[in-house]
Amino acid sequence: MPRWIWLPVALGVALALAVFANLAPAPRGADAPAGAFSAERAMADVRIIAAEPHPVGSPAHARVVDHLLARMTALGLAPTTQPGVLSPAAVRRLERWDVDATGLGLTNLIGVLPGTRPDLPAVLLMAHHDSVAQSPGAADDAAGVAAILETVRALRARGPRDRDVVVLITDAEELNLDGARAFFGDHPLRDRIGAVINLEARGGGGRAMMFETGKGNAETVALFARAAARADGGGATNALAAFVYELMPNGSDFTVPRDRGVQGVNLAFIGRPEQYHTPLSTPANLDRGSLQHIGSQTLETATLLASAETLPRAGGTAVWADVFGRVVIVTTPAAGWIVLGLAALLIGFVVVALGRREQPRPGEVGRGVLDGLWFLSVAVVAAHAVRALGGPSAARAEDAETYYALLARLPWLEAGAALAVLAVALLALGGRMALDRRIMAGLVVLLTLPGLVGEGPNPILLGAAALGLGLSFVAGPRGAWPAWLGLLGLGWLLAVIAQIAAPATAFLFAWPTLIVALAAAVVARLDPGLDRVAGAPVIAVLGALTAGWALAMAHPVFLGIGMDLPGVLAGLALIALMALRPLAPQAARVLTVLAAAVLLTGAVFSFWGTQARPAQAQAERIG
Repeated sequence: MPRWIWLPVALGVALALAVFANLAPAPRGADAPAGAFSAERAMADVRIIAAEPHPVGSPAHARVVDHLLARMTALGLAPTTQPGVLSPAAVRRLERWDVDATGLGLTNLIGVLPGTRPDLPAVLLMAHHDSVAQSPGAADDAAGVAAILETVRALRARGPRDRDVVVLITDAEELNLDGARAFFGDHPLRDRIGAVINLEARGGGGRAMMFETGKGNAETVALFARAAARADGGGATNALAAFVYELMPNGSDFTVPRDRGVQGVNLAFIGRPEQYHTPLSTPANLDRGSLQHIGSQTLETATLLASAETLPRAGGTAVWADVFGRVVIVTTPAAGWIVLGLAALLIGFVVVALGRREQPRPGEVGRGVLDGLWFLSVAVVAAHAVRALGGPSAARAEDAETYYALLARLPWLEAGAALAVLAVALLALGGRMALDRRIMAGLVVLLTLPGLVGEGPNPILLGAAALGLGLSFVAGPRGAWPAWLGLLGLGWLLAVIAQIAAPATAFLFAWPTLIVALAAAVVARLDPGLDRVAGAPVIAVLGALTAGWALAMAHPVFLGIGMDLPGVLAGLALIALMALRPLAPQAARVLTVLAAAVLLTGAVFSFWGTQARPAQAQAERIG
């Protein structure tokens, strides 16, 4: 049986694992045990809070405040209110919503679930109760508020805990984080807070991710990893998300305590982006599995924090990532060098184990590295080209209406960019070898043009790199081992660069490189000629696991930054290519034809996204 037969099998398994890893858990019903989190119980509050838009100053806003005070009283929190003054930035935003801000202020709601040791630093649960003017805000942030209330109910059912749990339901978050600023500015409880759990949303579904921590987060991440193992659906988190979010201009209520040096975690779900700040964000449209996931993680994290002998302290920096959403692996930045060292030793072992007959020449391995760089550059160009057909980037959106329209198109844009990268992967797997290099050069030039029009001069640099690499060699490395070792070497080099420049992100390439190097070492002993049955299953199994892990990250990564940087999918695809490369045929014209069809389909998907109905029109049709 030819080894390429295993390629579609491994790809199918990898895609199945990626889909599984991105599924939210099933919501628990109202009959769930008292000590468990129930999305259905929480939905009772979501339906009341998000019955209509409730921005600061609206009659609905006052109704929500009254409801929450009654609920907090029923839960034994003895709530109090904290009035506050709106900042000039908040007033300006209200005026853009045609709201008269004269005499308006904010109203924070604060309650305390007493512990047995009130002398200890307290745990803070935080979400905001206001919405934007155009949205009922079922996800942002009625879901967060309801999840906190259900968490408090479950904590009481679980019995006494050492620490006080402070509930802070802030106001005016949508204006300028004014409620959080007011609490941490002068409220008497602010100096008692030792750890924070904040709940947010940018969309209406998907798995809830822990995407931000305080600085010096090693102990915080270690505790969250334990909590995630106990939560429904496990945990979704990695250091890459936290690193990227820190570079972005975004902020949430968590920004305020984080900047004060308080430890904690920030949780949010970002799927179903068409609901973000739109009329579509209704209780009926909210994904109850997302509510179950964010609530269950909140409950388990709060349970551990409230019972901890000492709360996490600022100290070392963690490197972490979940594996298919079921276990969170936590290491240190220094451990990255150990992983890279082990990977290098395994790669060296492969070269020695192959012996003189199969040992590839250094020049051919170098061509394998260039082949990987060619894939990266062309895949980025293709992703940007297809993405440009869907409209301007978020950074180039001239107004909020354009930005929200782009969010509605995001699923189409994701499909288009992913198919574009897949098309280039098919060429790298053998389709390119069946084409004249001049034809490939012309294709690269054509792919550069749409990105140039939509994204500015950057695609020229990427296109030039792809063009130069494509013209520098005709058909890539000769033989499966040079191609595989070249990609392994490239993955190792990228991991080293990341380890030096941004250690928190190096795991993205270092961990897969180690696993794939292990697969290569086993195969070098079992099947040095890559022509027996024994080696292919090893490559398929470990390759499917590695590729599936990388592809599982693709969806949340694209939802986070893909609107501006669709080429980020190329880096994740490179990991999959590195894992499965030896299963590919050396040259196949059918892959060329298939790549052309996939690329065209991706372009159609991206362009079709521009026809997505505006959120207001969809809401009217649904209503």
